[in-house]
Amino acid sequence: MKSSILNSFLSWYFKNRLSQVEYSLLNPAQMQYDIFNELIFKGSRTEFGKIHNFYEIHSVEDYQKNVPLQDYESLKPFIKRMLNGEQHLLWPSEITWFAKSSGTTSDKSKYIPVSFEALEDCQFKGGRDALTFYCSSNPNTKVFQGKGLMIGGSHEINPLSENMYCGDLSAVIMNNLPFWVNILSTPKPEIALMANWEEKLEKIARATINEDVTSISGVPTWTLLLFKRLLEITGKNTMLDIWPNLELYIHGGVNFAPYREQFKSYIPSPNMHYLETYNASEGFFGIQETPGNEGMLLMVDYGILYEFIPLNELKNENPKALLLDEVETDVNYALVISTNAGLWRYLIGDTIKFLSTNPYKFVITGRTKLYINTFGEELMIENAEAAITMACAETNSVIREFTAGPVFLKENEPGGHEWLIEFEKHPENIDLFAFKLDNHLKSLNSDYEAKRTGNMAISFPRIRTCKQGVFYNWLKEKGKLGGQNKVPRLSNDRKIIEEIYQFL
Repeated sequence: MKSSILNSFLSWYFKNRLSQVEYSLLNPAQMQYDIFNELIFKGSRTEFGKIHNFYEIHSVEDYQKNVPLQDYESLKPFIKRMLNGEQHLLWPSEITWFAKSSGTTSDKSKYIPVSFEALEDCQFKGGRDALTFYCSSNPNTKVFQGKGLMIGGSHEINPLSENMYCGDLSAVIMNNLPFWVNILSTPKPEIALMANWEEKLEKIARATINEDVTSISGVPTWTLLLFKRLLEITGKNTMLDIWPNLELYIHGGVNFAPYREQFKSYIPSPNMHYLETYNASEGFFGIQETPGNEGMLLMVDYGILYEFIPLNELKNENPKALLLDEVETDVNYALVISTNAGLWRYLIGDTIKFLSTNPYKFVITGRTKLYINTFGEELMIENAEAAITMACAETNSVIREFTAGPVFLKENEPGGHEWLIEFEKHPENIDLFAFKLDNHLKSLNSDYEAKRTGNMAISFPRIRTCKQGVFYNWLKEKGKLGGQNKVPRLSNDRKIIEEIYQFL
């Protein structure tokens, strides 16, 4: 009875929130203008703002002139001082939490400052709005009658100074959630925040077997590992035998397409919904309006000012950054953000492409550094994941993980690409799979197609299949199990491939 009443109340709340969300989406330019003014006003009280003369900034053009593009390296001197307890360096309110991220290809940790405003007006609002959209498109949902399973990372106290805390993004969020959210969630925080991923996986499985889980949020890789363990423990055939009321999976961080067939095999229900979000350590940026529809809405009222640099201009010394009302569809943009946690004109490293500008709906196309361009082929992650997905569909195979990198030119030998692939379900003919992959890459990328002509610059793809557990063991060796950690899909060198060789 209580769960039914709570379900009705929360469904009502999220449906009413929809009108506020729709207003911001109908007035994006005004929202961004208001956010810009607020950011500059607050930033003027910080050391960074004083160095860059925020008091003299009266327009976005002034802002772009006064503040050059930033990355983690340029902000690191400020962040190191913040980790030692100094305040008001990048943001005027007190910051005691940092989202720890190892990045995609670097072993060094990044500590992204997380202010109260970034949590309340961005990350928490994004989580609420994801449910707002879901309730709007599924008015008869019973998702709140059960528990929400959050598969997150771990947290640790920063040893550099007193009262400074860090953890991966999910852990930071879990540590600061309102108490009522924990009532609706599983497992208990002491399990959800365990540092040892393998021990935590076992405890999550044991703790949730008898819960009525109706929704899950987490990275696909770790979610699938949990599913596998639960079926091993229970002897059941599908996840619906364990959680019959499961109806929603909220995912993000990686392209879901290569994992979709695996999820369908674990959850064979036409009533299962998949909702994509785009939230990173630096902020919450996008939400899929309706499960199943391509693209996410850019959330313009979360305290973040957006700028966009056409990817082909990023290599220029002073690339021109566009505002939201200047972008076009079908152009790859590097995303630049200014946030309510003090990241100023921060080049986040992700690339996006707009599908529409009314409303602003986009897809993530990759990373500014996650591509292969050894031979002028400019193979982006978007191309690779789409080609892999199509090759799997046509060869009745399922991929668990993959990565690819260049094979460099040798005397009298063309270069090429090497693909390390761990299959969940192997194709009957690996040569046919490689042929399909190659053809789809050609159809998706004209530069790749041109370089493949006559095998002159790039030879036929070299596929090396990996036994199950290879990528898991590589991540474990690097201390990157669980949370937001994931396997880099493309590299412009052979460092990752050579490391994974040690586990073959």
